[in-house]
Amino acid sequence: MRAVLLAGGKGTRLLPYTVVFPKSLMPLGDMPVIEVVVRQLRHYGVDHITLAVGHLAELLMTFLGDGSRFGLKIDYSREDEPLGTAAPLLLIKDLPETFLVMNGDVLTTLNYRDLVQAHAVRRNDLTIASYERDVKIDLGVLETDGGGVVRDYIEKPTMRYKVSMGVYVFNRAALDYIPPNRYFDFPDLIKAMMNERVVGTYPYGDVWLDIGRHEDFERAQELFASRRAEFLPGGSE
Repeated sequence: MRAVLLAGGKGTRLLPYTVVFPKSLMPLGDMPVIEVVVRQLRHYGVDHITLAVGHLAELLMTFLGDGSRFGLKIDYSREDEPLGTAAPLLLIKDLPETFLVMNGDVLTTLNYRDLVQAHAVRRNDLTIASYERDVKIDLGVLETDGGGVVRDYIEKPTMRYKVSMGVYVFNRAALDYIPPNRYFDFPDLIKAMMNERVVGTYPYGDVWLDIGRHEDFERAQELFASRRAEFLPGGSE
């Protein structure tokens, strides 16, 4: 099974740490998050990972090497200028018919093998792993009618949204919707595909954190320390 890890972003939400570290090398205890992801992928059957790199690429390449110490193959695709989250996939010429794509800074207990199997069973062209997340609105929210008359006032409500986990399963056909030689993000790709192809979701309800946010990074360190065996189902060696 093949996976592409997106690790080319500058991690601006984690400044000042990411001035000197790519965010995927941010530590969770004694292990950077990218190593946790690599070990998880290997456990669930991935034998070849391509890292799409840009910002501080040399640090990632030095740390991960060719993947032999993790028991799989790792190679690299480097973007010379920022291309967004979807466009870097066009630089990788040997992708198979079905492959995983994910952000390199995701901490989750997701079973990637089950995700890929569900993608196949549902015959999706692209599957988005999804998570229900509560978002606290720290403002008074007004509901009005068409004439601007207030009909309700909700003080600091909590809204629940289904959000992307930054983990996807692609069929190669999805690449046809990415325009060459331009910046292109996943939301652009989804919108381009959804009226012509089957774009499905894979709901997940256990642990998921995007460590690109300070509060999630702090929470991730706590969870990794207390539930390490769940994040490393194959062990840390």
